[in-house]
Amino acid sequence: MIDHVSLGTNDVARAKAFYDPVLAVVQMTLQAETSSELLYGAGSFMISIVVPLDGEPATPGNGTHIAFAARDRAMVDRFYEVALANGGTSDGAPGTRSEYDAHYYGAFVRDPDGNKIEAVTMMSG
Repeated sequence: MIDHVSLGTNDVARAKAFYDPVLAVVQMTLQAETSSELLYGAGSFMISIVVPLDGEPATPGNGTHIAFAARDRAMVDRFYEVALANGGTSDGAPGTRSEYDAHYYGAFVRDPDGNKIEAVTMMSG
């Protein structure tokens, strides 16, 4: 079981302006905030948006992304819309990804630091 996942940022205020509304769509809320970290949670899962401890610039991982479970397709669509409205960029519009599964419906976005995140549901219709 995963306890938490961390993504790097170079600008905590910009990350907060993006992640507050985007993660609210998937029912995650800000649990703690410092000048170098934002901690969002839902249940026992946490995501940390953090300035790298080594002092080097944060960079997105190639091939790395985090997928958030959505209750239905409307939530996936909303996640995508809110992400784009708050400084994110599209990395795959909402839609069925039959190459994964016949019921896989997801949307991919990049946050302002270039990290790839996704909302996904396996619910049809």
